[in-house]
Amino acid sequence: MHRKIKKNLDHRPREGWRATVHEVIFEADTPAGKGFDILLIASIVLSVAAVMLDSVSSVSERHGATLYAIEWFFTLLFTVEYVLRLLSVGRPLKFALSFFGIVDLLAFIPTYLSFLLPGAEYLLVIRVLRILRVFRILKLVQYLGEAELLLQALHASRRKITVFLFTVLTLVIIFGALMYVLEGERHGFTSIPRSIYWAIVTLTTVGYGDISPKTNMGQALAAVIMVLGYGIIAVPTGIVTVELSRTTKAVSTQACPECSAEGHDADAVYCKYCGGRL
Repeated sequence: MHRKIKKNLDHRPREGWRATVHEVIFEADTPAGKGFDILLIASIVLSVAAVMLDSVSSVSERHGATLYAIEWFFTLLFTVEYVLRLLSVGRPLKFALSFFGIVDLLAFIPTYLSFLLPGAEYLLVIRVLRILRVFRILKLVQYLGEAELLLQALHASRRKITVFLFTVLTLVIIFGALMYVLEGERHGFTSIPRSIYWAIVTLTTVGYGDISPKTNMGQALAAVIMVLGYGIIAVPTGIVTVELSRTTKAVSTQACPECSAEGHDADAVYCKYCGGRL
């Protein structure tokens, strides 16, 4: 018990400038934190727009130098921000290996790689992933843990979904073989695999229209597959929805000052990942 208390005390929030930087960069509950995130998202949108415009030859010929300067400005800005994030947390490596840590790194590293690999700068569109931070600004706290909840729901329903997929695979093979027999090569169903392709497109209600049955029997079978497709689409949705309803819980916007992890329970006092005090 004493060891546990001592461990929690060792992971108490940082003080001084590191605590201030952490509050501004990681938290959205304060005016400074909210303003920082809004400024960050605006920078992300502008930087991605600059990269996209630079890929347009007519725009690049006229404003290439300006776009190049803008790209380096945002690259340096995101580099400084990434370094500050590492310095403001108690466990920099933990943050660096996290989802947002990797995305933050990918937000500026392609520009430096462009010296060695020409064209790598266009990978900077990865910056758009950082707009996911908008969920903290909008106070949509229920979304902060949705990724984890969704993974839990998919993992819990994996066997049901596997059985469902095997059932669908069996159906499209049967329907494809039947359509091959009914229509034949003269109507575009040149082989059973191609007929199976048509069955998949029809059953999923995509309907490209590159192949279509011409005989009465073939059209009747197609109608059955189309109607069946609407019911099949709803099955995996219902399976995952049930599992999601079982795993939904309240989530806090608090970011751990030690490892920067989010998605804690609303009443949590300590980080569930590293034990640091929230």
